[in-house]
Amino acid sequence: MQTLFGTGQADRENTDLAFTDPLTGLGNHRRFFDKVERLIDDRSDDPAPFAVGILDLDGFKPINDLFGHKAGDDILAQVAMRLKASMDRHSTVCRIGADEFAFLYPLVFSEEVATAKARMLIEILSAPYDVGERTARLSASVGCSLFYSGDEITDILVNKAETALYHAKRSGRGKVVVYTREMEEAAKRVTRIEQALRLAVAAGEVEPHFQPIVDLGSRRVIGFETLARWTDRDLGSVSPVVFIPIAEERGIIGPMSQLLLRKATEAARNWPQDLFLSFNLSPSQLVDQNTGLHILSILDRTGFDPRRLEIEITETGLMNDPASAEKIVEDLRRVGIRVSLDDFGTGQSSLGRLREFHFDKLKIDRAFVSTILEDRPSEHIIRAILAMCEGLGMDVVAEGIEHEAQADRLVQFGCGGGQGFLFGKPADATATLGYLRDSFRGAQRTRAI
Repeated sequence: MQTLFGTGQADRENTDLAFTDPLTGLGNHRRFFDKVERLIDDRSDDPAPFAVGILDLDGFKPINDLFGHKAGDDILAQVAMRLKASMDRHSTVCRIGADEFAFLYPLVFSEEVATAKARMLIEILSAPYDVGERTARLSASVGCSLFYSGDEITDILVNKAETALYHAKRSGRGKVVVYTREMEEAAKRVTRIEQALRLAVAAGEVEPHFQPIVDLGSRRVIGFETLARWTDRDLGSVSPVVFIPIAEERGIIGPMSQLLLRKATEAARNWPQDLFLSFNLSPSQLVDQNTGLHILSILDRTGFDPRRLEIEITETGLMNDPASAEKIVEDLRRVGIRVSLDDFGTGQSSLGRLREFHFDKLKIDRAFVSTILEDRPSEHIIRAILAMCEGLGMDVVAEGIEHEAQADRLVQFGCGGGQGFLFGKPADATATLGYLRDSFRGAQRTRAI
């Protein structure tokens, strides 16, 4: 009997281990699914609603990078303790991913209560965390779904919560979203766009368009920024605001970017040699150490001079993995490629990034330029940026210029470069070449006069 009892106890211990997250002591992915499946079975005859949710820590990776993985583990353990303490005796919280937690509320019957509960969890997690002698702060995003029908299974409920979480993350930090039918339709549309985009990239159907960048003083074109454009035979013209985030999230951005750079450099070979080509790198490309090799391989294949290429990166892209981004930037600058910081002022730790990285150019975000004529703070911010760049020896381009008065004010402040609809909208390679030929003829006539 003792042997049998001992064996049974060992089996139970092994089962507990298989269902437990070793870092936090919470249940793991298997425990959570088991709990939800049991609750669905219990309510099969009378499907009373209940809520499930997935909570994701916002920006946890930069904290890990800043404080170290040991501190990151300590913070996760503190998060787990706070979440567990907030649960009543009927509810469950489990850790289902690196910085993802799932909760089950058997006695929550409405979207309003689920939202309120989720907001309470976000509030609980917003208090500072002890990291040795320092403190850190976190925010979280939550997606929820409700069980209404006996036809729903655990996978469907969790997938709905994940879809809601996706919408919450896209809305900004610290948001709660409860799943709706509209989200299901939106998710299906995203899938359709993703599938069509994969085919379009494989077939080389995504095209580069080019928008002029000018010297503000003389209004002479000095370069062009490459912008992605895509028209699908079934979906029609798909906005880059729609398809670029999908490409980034679904792992298509790398092949698409390589396709665009190849086409853009092939087109730019026919431009006057004093014009540069500006090209954007996405955040995911700044964590891929093959990015530099891909760029150099394309330049070699198309015969485009690296010294005529400018790479634009954003502060958000730098924050994902600063060490990786720095190495890629150094590799590119070593062969003469210039590096520009895009959308300056809209990210985080801007001044710190300027100290850590060596940028050749800074682009002032259109949010400041659009209000320069009527908003004093925007005017002062632009003046401060220009003074700082002069001290750092960096070129400056102001984006989003649409009116002559904006351009005149920027010239008055000493801004060297400008870009926006005032100087030209994005156009395809053929139209851009025609634009340059017309500009060249116009310059010849002016000199003759």
